[in-house]
Amino acid sequence: MYLATARQGAPPPPEAGKGRHVPGTVLALGTVSLVTDISSEMVTAVLPLYFVLGLGLSPLQFGFLDGLFNGATALVRLLGGHAADRGGRHKRVAGIGYALSTCSRLALLLAGGATAGIAAALAADRIGKGIRTAPRDALISLSSPPDALGRAFGVHRAMDTTGALLGPLAAFALLWATADAYDAVFVVSFCAGLLGVLLLVVCVPGHPAAPSSPPTPGLRTVFGVLRDTTFRRILYAAVLLGAATIGDAFIYLLLQRRLDVAVSWFPLLPLGAAAVYLLLALPVGRIADRVGRRLPFLYGHGALLIAYVLLLGPVAGPYLLVGVLLLLGVFYAATDGVLMALAGPVLPVARRASGLALLQTGQAVARLVAAAGFGAAWTFWGPRPALVAAAFALAVALAGAWAHLPHTEVPRTKLPRTKLPRTEVPRTERDVS
Repeated sequence: MYLATARQGAPPPPEAGKGRHVPGTVLALGTVSLVTDISSEMVTAVLPLYFVLGLGLSPLQFGFLDGLFNGATALVRLLGGHAADRGGRHKRVAGIGYALSTCSRLALLLAGGATAGIAAALAADRIGKGIRTAPRDALISLSSPPDALGRAFGVHRAMDTTGALLGPLAAFALLWATADAYDAVFVVSFCAGLLGVLLLVVCVPGHPAAPSSPPTPGLRTVFGVLRDTTFRRILYAAVLLGAATIGDAFIYLLLQRRLDVAVSWFPLLPLGAAAVYLLLALPVGRIADRVGRRLPFLYGHGALLIAYVLLLGPVAGPYLLVGVLLLLGVFYAATDGVLMALAGPVLPVARRASGLALLQTGQAVARLVAAAGFGAAWTFWGPRPALVAAAFALAVALAGAWAHLPHTEVPRTKLPRTKLPRTEVPRTERDVS
């Protein structure tokens, strides 16, 4: 029996035929994410250049600040998810997160070269992202029919990735037009982020079309979703696989070493994987709705394992570049939104954002640990032995997740079949003969 209808407080199954179109709330949230990602990726694309070349920070200082605040968002996700579940304030909490990230652009502009100001701006951006992610995904989950969640998340992630592609291009165009005026990038980024917040306020409904749910009692009850065996197994599988995922930055660095990519072209490598993600997010989401979300999620990690093997193999030149970026895009298309679509219906409405936040936090912490471990292995053993260890770890994790991840049925809303009346055909002499 499908789990979404078995959970207390879960919305009833949609009527036949209603899952064929993406809800307006999902399209509105996708537009907000598109505009916001243009804003955020404009800054992300130029931050290394701005900090290292413009302000004279060492790569170690920048890496420490960036890694520290990326790890800190893991705890903020839990707070954001819990706050959103209290009285169904998903839109309000998500709006606070979007607004905080937008204000961080101005903070970067005002900080100048002060390390404390830079740290505060980075902290505001990461905290804002951590706050908004779970409430936003909960809005998508609660606004969509259970049998169309893969498609809904696929549409949102495709629109989100479109912004991620346009952001770096806009930043580099601005730097070229203004002779490396980073202030111009920060101002335009702030304006784009402000537009995203306004779109959220005007276009996104305050609460999805779902039964009203009582407020969640306290922060300690966030972990109450772990009592559910199915969700616990999904969380364990996601954490296990996350602990064997080394991170995109290392993959791009390995590509740069193998292919001797020029430093000026290095920032464009993520755009290749993002383009594949953009093209495949919706088709993979629709496939997940048809065959179940478990297999695409596992096959996506299989694509990442093949990318590791390619980096270890003899293939070189453009074939290696295209192959790795293609597989990395497949990995994200088959895992990011699909995992949310897999876990969303398992969670009750009253704890949807809290549960998704807990899942995202566990996965983020596991990937942070994996990145730190791979960095240490690279330092002590070298890149190739470290990648061999990472590939072995991912293969073991994939086998464990295959056995551990639960099978969940995808609900089907079929139109009722009409039985045509049977017409009697008179028997003729030819029929008798």
